Amino acid sequence: MINERYLEITELVKAYPNPFGEEVKVVDGFNLKVTQGEFISVIGHSGCGKSTVLTMIAGLNPISAGGIIVDGREISGPAPDRAVVFQAPCLLPWMTAWGNVMLGVNEVYPHASKRERRDIVAYALSAVGLADAMKKYPREMSGGMQQRVGIARAIALKPKILLLDEPFGRLDSLTRMELQDVILGILNRDKITTMLITHDVDEAVYMSNRICMMTNGPHARVGSVMSIDFPRPRDREAMMSDDRFFHYREQLLRFLDDCEHAKQAPKAPPDSSDSASGDGPAKPPEKTNFGQRMVASFAALF
Repeated sequence: MINERYLEITELVKAYPNPFGEEVKVVDGFNLKVTQGEFISVIGHSGCGKSTVLTMIAGLNPISAGGIIVDGREISGPAPDRAVVFQAPCLLPWMTAWGNVMLGVNEVYPHASKRERRDIVAYALSAVGLADAMKKYPREMSGGMQQRVGIARAIALKPKILLLDEPFGRLDSLTRMELQDVILGILNRDKITTMLITHDVDEAVYMSNRICMMTNGPHARVGSVMSIDFPRPRDREAMMSDDRFFHYREQLLRFLDDCEHAKQAPKAPPDSSDSASGDGPAKPPEKTNFGQRMVASFAALF
């Protein structure tokens, strides 16, 4: 039976102190339920707290309030049941691709035999297309190959949740599309519940079952969640020629545009004494520059 609340985020809050010692809630009241095996993307403007939410799910960032439950257990810190692929590969330069993946496998499977651990590493590297580059060092690999090693290192842990923090952000468009298909191929086989943080609208539509759209920060939360009605496995060419793809894309862009307009909208001025007395609408305040205000303040002293 599929668990419809495999990942459950309830009233999640992350607050940081400002220079005056006051807490500013960057994320405030984030609620989301993710079904087992689902691929969900989180999209929003820069600074809205997307990566903050992901690092709290990973256990790398303390939660200010609220809770996160994975497969019926509330998280309390980092654990191998939640693997993260960051924007940068974060590989150890003195280790080969094999050694970088084996490092995590040795920690997560200490009681497995050497042969079992070798099989896990070989499968993970082969799954990302690096069967012929297992003995290469990071300096001998392209950026796309290095990111493949990072993906292999994550899936080798056989996590319950795979967390992708803009993993294609530094790659060219062709490599990006290739790695998107690599990850989707792995997920089609292993059915890993996945969350992707991205700025790319097309990427979110192509890869996701649902897309979570975040409002602007501070006090960011879930603004809307959109379901993507395309079957799996995904066919890029068929999706790109389907009118629904552009409909989803337009909805996402409209949401982001509305958020941008809301951020730039001027705040309403406070009611003046004239309007409070019922003598008509308040007059707009006169515009004065800083120098004029200083002269007026200095004259008031005399």
